[in-house]
Amino acid sequence: MLTLILDQLLTPLGTALILTDKTENLRALDWSDYEDRMYRLLRLHYGTDYEIVEGMRLSKASLLIGKYFAGDLKAIDKIKIATNGTPFQKKVWTALRKIPAGKTITYAALAKKLGAPGAVRAVGGANGANPIGVVVPCHRMIGTSGKLTGYGGGLHRKKYLLEHEGALKAD
Repeated sequence: MLTLILDQLLTPLGTALILTDKTENLRALDWSDYEDRMYRLLRLHYGTDYEIVEGMRLSKASLLIGKYFAGDLKAIDKIKIATNGTPFQKKVWTALRKIPAGKTITYAALAKKLGAPGAVRAVGGANGANPIGVVVPCHRMIGTSGKLTGYGGGLHRKKYLLEHEGALKAD
């Protein structure tokens, strides 16, 4: 059974729920008001073969996420991750981590970059199944028109993250 250690980190966007394993790999990140979504993604990726325990201290991942919100945008690049998912999902998530802070990419452009230009919907599906938003920066994906499209943590968070990274000008 996989043991996941829960940290709760106050951020400008609310309380982040951060789950790491015993070797400090980030396994899940979501918001307290989207806790149901986090559990749905955990079931999707791990079935019921996991347990969650409260952290005794903040994990390295939580500390680095805190630094990201404090302005060190590259801090999240140092976080070790471990995710379950299909090979295609993992390919999408790996590609997302290569998009630098302050940049965005369209679903179509990412599908093309992955050598699967007809897989725009599959890229969107993989993006939506991402269990570790912010660190696997699915907020950097935008629609072909340049508009912000869906975000599992709410569009207001996507907007904030893109403004925080300098990819959008604040209103």
